[in-house]
Amino acid sequence: MTGDPTAYVAGRYERGSSVAALVIAACWHVGYDLTATVTNWSVYRWPAAVAGAWLAYVVIGVAGAHALLRTRRTVTAVWGFAGAALGIDVIVLAACPPGEMLGPGDWPWGSIGWLGVILFWWRRGPHELIVFLALNGVVMLAGTALNGVLDRISLARFLMVLVGSVTLQLGYSVATHALTSAARRAAQLSAARAEAAAARQVAEQVHADRLSRYAQVRKAAAELLTALADGADPADPVLRRDCATGAAWLRRLIAETDDVPDPLVHALRACAYDAERRGVVVSLLPRGTVPELPLDTRRALTEAPLEALSRARSEARVTVFAGAGEVVVSVVADADDFPIRRIEGVRITKYREGEVLWVESRWPDR
Repeated sequence: MTGDPTAYVAGRYERGSSVAALVIAACWHVGYDLTATVTNWSVYRWPAAVAGAWLAYVVIGVAGAHALLRTRRTVTAVWGFAGAALGIDVIVLAACPPGEMLGPGDWPWGSIGWLGVILFWWRRGPHELIVFLALNGVVMLAGTALNGVLDRISLARFLMVLVGSVTLQLGYSVATHALTSAARRAAQLSAARAEAAAARQVAEQVHADRLSRYAQVRKAAAELLTALADGADPADPVLRRDCATGAAWLRRLIAETDDVPDPLVHALRACAYDAERRGVVVSLLPRGTVPELPLDTRRALTEAPLEALSRARSEARVTVFAGAGEVVVSVVADADDFPIRRIEGVRITKYREGEVLWVESRWPDR
């Protein structure tokens, strides 16, 4: 089954229609053409030639069916088979006496068109099939004219059979392909509705997650404000660090909702700005083009670096590298140590040398 549901549905309808055309042609040829050949065996001038024409019809039908269902059709091959099918018209016409032309014994007149339906199965629209049916009519009209069978009754019979066969064969081809096109459009609309529903569900989930994070930020802010209201010392380093961390969380949360080309760098820049407001000298060095990452991946990549940035005392350097199928975010700062939370899919490395802390997040973890 193909990954494209629209192509799958259209393919199923088209294959079913083409198989139905093969069944119609086979039943017509066996049920009517064979019966007409047998019952008029004594009437034909050359019965063996008519029998050969009947078998040639079978060969062309089988080859056309194989090309339709299994292989790609070329213009040369299709029109080669079409020419052979028109040759069947000529053979049976020549074998029929003048009185039997356009009669039951002249069976290719009405059945050759089904070979055309198979051979010209909507290669570039109905134009080739129309040309083939017109050529079939010209051959029959020329045969009757050469045999002097162009009286009023014969001409009326000619027009009646022409209209009837063309209506059946061309109408079937046009109707089945219109049905396939309608099925394709219906599948496209269904896929579009499913995509819209999935996008709406994702948006609702993202909104719910964002509300949950807002609640966490509000709770942290309420605890800090309560502590300050209860007389906590604003100069307390622990309290100041908690406030800086909370501010970084809030800026990061706001940055996640922005519609920007590079949301990961934007989130880092927002928190770098917060650190600069505390007197920290921050340098942000992006390298390469960050690919589009899911929100969870961006959050996992920036969690540890943002924590280190929020703890920086006087200087920090933030580096973002994207390339070779990976994204790396690192922070070097004179910051206090903190425990690392392991996150699946992201490799986090921490190293400390004296007062300098180095934290790196790498995605994917490999």
